[in-house]
Amino acid sequence: MVVKEMKRPQSLAMTEEHDMLLAAVRDFAQREIVPIAAEYDESGDFPLETVRKMGALGLMGIEVPEEYGGAGLDTLAHVLTMIEIAKADASHSTILSVNNSLYCNGILWFGTGAQKREWIRPVASGVEIGAYSLTEPMSGSDAGNMASRAVLNEARSHYIINGRKSWVTSAPFADRIVLFTRTSPDDGRRGITCFLIDTSQPGFSRGKTEPKLGIRASATSEIIFDNYACPVENVLGGVGQGFKIAMTVLDAGRIGIAAQALGIAEAAYEAALHYARERHAFGAPIGSYQMIQQKIADMKTRIEAGRALIYQAISAKERAMAAGTRYTTEASMAKLFCSEAAAYVTDEALQIHGGMGYSKEMPIERYYRDARITRIYEGTSEIQRMVIARNELGLR
Repeated sequence: MVVKEMKRPQSLAMTEEHDMLLAAVRDFAQREIVPIAAEYDESGDFPLETVRKMGALGLMGIEVPEEYGGAGLDTLAHVLTMIEIAKADASHSTILSVNNSLYCNGILWFGTGAQKREWIRPVASGVEIGAYSLTEPMSGSDAGNMASRAVLNEARSHYIINGRKSWVTSAPFADRIVLFTRTSPDDGRRGITCFLIDTSQPGFSRGKTEPKLGIRASATSEIIFDNYACPVENVLGGVGQGFKIAMTVLDAGRIGIAAQALGIAEAAYEAALHYARERHAFGAPIGSYQMIQQKIADMKTRIEAGRALIYQAISAKERAMAAGTRYTTEASMAKLFCSEAAAYVTDEALQIHGGMGYSKEMPIERYYRDARITRIYEGTSEIQRMVIARNELGLR
């Protein structure tokens, strides 16, 4: 299969630095990740070696300033990287997304200088792995309905944390976690606080690892707190600010997941395009038949529409960060559309491949499985529609 040239954004300014990054990421993804993707999908093992290599390239902290161990690049660089890594393997892009969007961004935006130096540098450089923990067994889309608790001790030096969190991406290997838990049970969303967790400390343990349908090499597990003592200086952004932090960080995360979905869709589309040219039936390439052409046209249109929504979200984020506002609607629209486009494109790509698409001998079935999660995590499609509509209607 011939790898197509990397696509350049049409609506955002590309610099020489972006070009160099694209070339480096593309080369790394094709050389280091593509050959092992099927093996790690089959085994479900965590690709720690290649994750460390991504860190050495600066990919685990793309938007983090160099003084804190990152690459010091922008959101466009993050999106371009996510697309290329996702085209090679969605599991690697999931690990990358959590590290960048959910872990590093939250501390970068809301942390003190001391917190940034201590908690970002080792994770942004890839020496350690970060995670983000919001979901609980009975608290998924309703993030305010959490049961875990953090209680200030008598000396007022530590919060004692108890509870169980679920579906924590990278948790089995995470060295540090951004945790959201309740400090005031009667204050609803205002009673949630964000804590910086060192997983090597007593009182922290990891529960069962989830046997997932897709993104199988991105380890996901429960985490358990049993009288975990968290120093008060590890509160991020102030007591009671957790829900605000979580939602702000998810805006950035949704752009990352939109890029991941687009990368999966592009990989499936390019495979389908190649197959439609090479596969013959009834004496002609199947791409010469109108029904296949309709699929190709619809797949391509959805991909490019998704790309435009991602670039719109990037621009909205840049404006919002400068003004201190939010870009929730644009991020949600990009995530919603791209995740559903990925589902459509991977399904049609599998259909074009016929029986071969259903076989593990080809990566199409992996793209199909991996795409499914993008409509669920970091806010389901139903939640995205609710967020977009409520913002448009001016509802709170």
